[in-house]
Amino acid sequence: MSVLTESTLRNKLRNTSVTEYEVEKGVIVTPSARQYLQDKNIKLVYKDEKSKEVNSQNIQSEVKAFTPKYIHVNGGVFEKKPEHMTQLKDNKLVAKDHKRIIFRGKIDSLQSKILEVQVQCKNINEIKVLKELEEVLGYVRKILEAEVLEKEFNLDTLIGLSSDELRAYSHNPKKNLNTEHIFYPSIDMGPIVIWLNALRALSREVEISAYQAFKNEENESTREDIALALNRLSSCFYIMMCKYMAGKYK
Repeated sequence: MSVLTESTLRNKLRNTSVTEYEVEKGVIVTPSARQYLQDKNIKLVYKDEKSKEVNSQNIQSEVKAFTPKYIHVNGGVFEKKPEHMTQLKDNKLVAKDHKRIIFRGKIDSLQSKILEVQVQCKNINEIKVLKELEEVLGYVRKILEAEVLEKEFNLDTLIGLSSDELRAYSHNPKKNLNTEHIFYPSIDMGPIVIWLNALRALSREVEISAYQAFKNEENESTREDIALALNRLSSCFYIMMCKYMAGKYK
């Protein structure tokens, strides 16, 4: 008995435009393969079912058409959205503990925390930190937009640094910022460093959530763009901590 995987579909359907994909009866279609076909609006058809479908057309024409308001990503239709479900995209429903919904909740929590830190920075007149956090907040919102709309996220610059520079600065603050690594943040470093460290730790949680949400059954990441964007985000918060200790915000 053969198995149809997402990887197989990606290879077979690359650079093609189809509305149906036909398989033999008895073929096992993995959940990620079904999800891939649904995301591409490709109907999965078993050969014996296709003939049944043709034979039933006359019967179906006599039945009042039902246009569902919602559909479940794994099959099933709904006229009213169940309370335990939420919209993944358009009218596609998933359970509220779906991994992508959990990821969106983590992003939401991160945005909330950034706003809290901005308020605190404003209260103590740390305007330069406040402005960079505003840029970071916009960056986080673009990540969420790319996930919800299922479009590519392109990292240009963040706090004036490219992707490669963010990585280099975070790995060698002594060379790039003339300050030592912050291995153990302490209250003696002041509230700004402590707040930024909290954002750094939270961004790492979001990054892990992204890896859990976007991987196929072979444990391959399906959204490397989002994973990279979040990795560089945690680097950004760490760089801001080092910049503050180096006196770069004065």
